[in-house]
Amino acid sequence: MAPNHRPRDLLLLAAALLLSASCAAAADFEYCKKGRHYPVKVRGVEIVPDPVVRGEPATFKISASTDKTITKGKLVVDVWYFFFHVDSETHDLCAGTPCPATGEFELTSEQTLPSYTPPGSYSLQMKLMGDKNEELTCISFGFSIGFVTPVAVM
Repeated sequence: MAPNHRPRDLLLLAAALLLSASCAAAADFEYCKKGRHYPVKVRGVEIVPDPVVRGEPATFKISASTDKTITKGKLVVDVWYFFFHVDSETHDLCAGTPCPATGEFELTSEQTLPSYTPPGSYSLQMKLMGDKNEELTCISFGFSIGFVTPVAVM
């Protein structure tokens, strides 16, 4: 009679689900100016993978909504390591979300951090600017860069 592998298979499936869940995380965020009524409301921030891996692509997904129709704009990203400003980038809004953006939409920004990036905790501020350079929203959140760089298996 063949041995029953069902408990082992269920254990492997549970482990795989736990590992996949740990690769993405919803980040807590704050609006830059508390009490300000931004035209774009952010519902959530997802970081994939979490923690971010040096030398590998990391995706920041911002779920948002607006009553406006946004045809163009820019995303301004500033990054701090402890209290040191380490990076500032500006991207075309329509490169990260289909334009025109209206109602519910998702803004995606992908970054690959160099392999020499120090591990630890970082803070990121994202400003969404409209076509007349008006601030549509501004949020900040933290993210981590892992201490181990994965080694390729050949």
